[in-house]
Amino acid sequence: MKIAVLSGKGGAGKTFVAVNLACSAGKAVYVDCDVEEPNGRLFLKPQDITESPVFVSLPEFDAEKCSGCRKCVDFCRFGALIYVKNRPMLFSELCHACGGCALVCPEAAVSEGRRQIGHVEKGRHGALDVVTGVLNPGEASGVPVIKAALSLGEAAGGTQILDCPPGSACSVMESISGADFCLLVAEPTAFGFHNFKMVYELASLLGKPCGVVINKQEASYPPLERFCREAGLPVLLRIPYIPALARLCGDGEPACEKSGEYAAMFRALLEKIGGRGE
Repeated sequence: MKIAVLSGKGGAGKTFVAVNLACSAGKAVYVDCDVEEPNGRLFLKPQDITESPVFVSLPEFDAEKCSGCRKCVDFCRFGALIYVKNRPMLFSELCHACGGCALVCPEAAVSEGRRQIGHVEKGRHGALDVVTGVLNPGEASGVPVIKAALSLGEAAGGTQILDCPPGSACSVMESISGADFCLLVAEPTAFGFHNFKMVYELASLLGKPCGVVINKQEASYPPLERFCREAGLPVLLRIPYIPALARLCGDGEPACEKSGEYAAMFRALLEKIGGRGE
């Protein structure tokens, strides 16, 4: 089973929930798809790490063969090519690696090159496989790294906990595309509720079954409670806003490994979702 853990905003507690859910699953796979800021490894501290580079394809132009017909420039709908000083100039951050420029070139002046945009790490935390996608700073899209991380997690098999990027952009869509269940972590504030609704809309558009974890709850937040009730969204867990949990997070420790109470809480959450702990 693949369980995607996501939230509408950063700081809602998504990684906290994903890490503890993964640890509670026993022999499972934790996949950190939040490739711009992968924080799961700060808690899990994986050992025996292996690293694999992630590349994207980019066109390369042979100036000697190029006739200046500009068919490649006219073809590109992403604005990744312009014609400057008698040759095509590429804006790599806009290129979608579709290969169309090579197909339309009558002089066969376009070949395929590649550039590394990040890497994927795989290690272990006890019985847990830990897969972490890491995007190089300044890169425009983390989707290729997310795909590589998901592929590595798939190869490991078993229950998979997918720690998704915050928000509802393309990277989130890629992360949850193959998920069996979406666990939405909500912060019971006006700002948190606003962004929660956006990420719920995305999951709903993709036809994903969803459940809710309300994190850092001091008191009931009526608009969130009412929305979940009207949408038929089950609130599977309420996590209190207490100093003990804050200290564990600050120390980079999985709460379920330090407290029997929290271990039971996350095991119960996994059972409600239908995941299988081993």
